Amino acid sequence: MNPKTDTRIRRQEPEALSRSASKLLRRLYGQRHLQVMALLGVLWIVVFNYVPMYGIVIAFKDFNITAPISAAPWVGLEHFKAFLEDDSLADVVKNTIGMSVLKLLFGFPLPIVFALFLNELRSVRYKKAVQTISYLPHFLSWVILGGILATWLADVGIVNRLLLAMNLIEQPISYLAEPGYFWTIIVSSDIWKELGWSAIIYLAAISGVSPEMYEAATIDGAGRFQKMIYVTLPAIKGTITILFVLAVSGILNSNFDQILVLKNQLNESASNVVDVYVYQVGLKQSRFSYATAVGLLKSFISLALLLSANYITKRLNNTSLF
Repeated sequence: MNPKTDTRIRRQEPEALSRSASKLLRRLYGQRHLQVMALLGVLWIVVFNYVPMYGIVIAFKDFNITAPISAAPWVGLEHFKAFLEDDSLADVVKNTIGMSVLKLLFGFPLPIVFALFLNELRSVRYKKAVQTISYLPHFLSWVILGGILATWLADVGIVNRLLLAMNLIEQPISYLAEPGYFWTIIVSSDIWKELGWSAIIYLAAISGVSPEMYEAATIDGAGRFQKMIYVTLPAIKGTITILFVLAVSGILNSNFDQILVLKNQLNESASNVVDVYVYQVGLKQSRFSYATAVGLLKSFISLALLLSANYITKRLNNTSLF
């Protein structure tokens, strides 16, 4: 290469970088209001999500709340070992996975089906009314809904009165006092509360489907049900896949508020899940290191489930979260 040409190229490189940096700064300044909003969100995440992660170290220490974390002695994996050797571990894991799997089997596909049929309604007014009524329970806390369910399922509640009137039972049943009914109550009440709200995401995805695809299906002689199966479902496959991956990763995250409101000493054998166990054993007894160890172990398992579900869905339909 000619020395003069080489020298000219070297001079142009800093100038190009300077122009690029200047252009970037001007662009950021033009978006300064949006950038400030984004930075506030990043700051919130750093302060409330990343800074507290330092406290994870107490899972490997014998932490006492009266002393700083740095003064706590190291105990290694002692708290993890104690949890794995706990006598109630089998029941806790069984209840957590059992209810979560049932929610996944019934609670995940039902919003999809509901959104598909809701999308087929021709009356806009009726469609809005159904949608509003369906997602209204989402805005009520489990404290309120728990009280409603406790009243309905009581010995003199509306459920027992209806079943007695229809001669389906001979005497009232205390549903919340029977462990055998607890899983059914949890799964059905969770579906009742979140069905309409979860369907909103699928309705938004359905609204993005091109009308030309439906017109082509109509020309080919497809009925409304066939359009749902062969047009709508494939079009929202990506949304379903991503939400499924997230649902699988949260299989150990039982609804703490829901279970804490509905559980009692009589149904404890069926209601004792990981989150409630951590609250009762770890926090109420001030065993903060133990509670952190259980939570950290749960997080690692959830991460493994997320990566596994993401890998499997990517191999099956070439759609994944990342």
